[in-house]
Amino acid sequence: MVLLVVLTCLLAGCLAQKPHPCSVPPLLSGALTVSTQNEKLWTYAKYLYDALGQRVRVMELGSYENKSFTYDALLLFREGSMYEINKHERTCTKKPLKTDFHPMVIPKDASLLGQAVLGSSSGPGEGLLVNTWTGDLPGKAGKFMSTVTEFGCVPVSTVYHTGEFGWVMTSFFNNVVGISDPDRLNPPDYCLDGERTADEEGQTDFLSLFLKKH
Repeated sequence: MVLLVVLTCLLAGCLAQKPHPCSVPPLLSGALTVSTQNEKLWTYAKYLYDALGQRVRVMELGSYENKSFTYDALLLFREGSMYEINKHERTCTKKPLKTDFHPMVIPKDASLLGQAVLGSSSGPGEGLLVNTWTGDLPGKAGKFMSTVTEFGCVPVSTVYHTGEFGWVMTSFFNNVVGISDPDRLNPPDYCLDGERTADEEGQTDFLSLFLKKH
């Protein structure tokens, strides 16, 4: 009986600990959706995230202003380059990447909005404990609200406001810690053999990845 009381107290102490800002696993892959308040944009994408090498790949399909599109982009922040990849035609377009790499983290100055259980807290394995934070976007560009898991700091969703689209929500799912095929974070061989360099200004922010009108 005494042992049961001690274990109960220890468990209560663990649950009562205040959550702290955290960093998303440096190697992560999975899927996400992006949607906007004004319903101009909706997209589904598979993603690869490498914070160690500062590389991101997004392979998406979606709708922008009622027009469907597909898009495959590899962002190499250390190189300052972005590759638009068309694997069916085996072609690539290389563009300058004019933005800094921002790792997926809950900043240290973020404020905790609250902790909740997604699903059910009635039994083991029936729910997921998450923390929701709010704070400033990089460069004081606005406010964000992000939800991550309490254990592992795996992203669940992020919401922020823009003048053009209103609220923008990114929802993450099917996340896996690690990258099963790291070679997909390198330009394909046919890119290096016959890449085309665009005259456009290039990538300026993350959201513009999802605004390609094809």
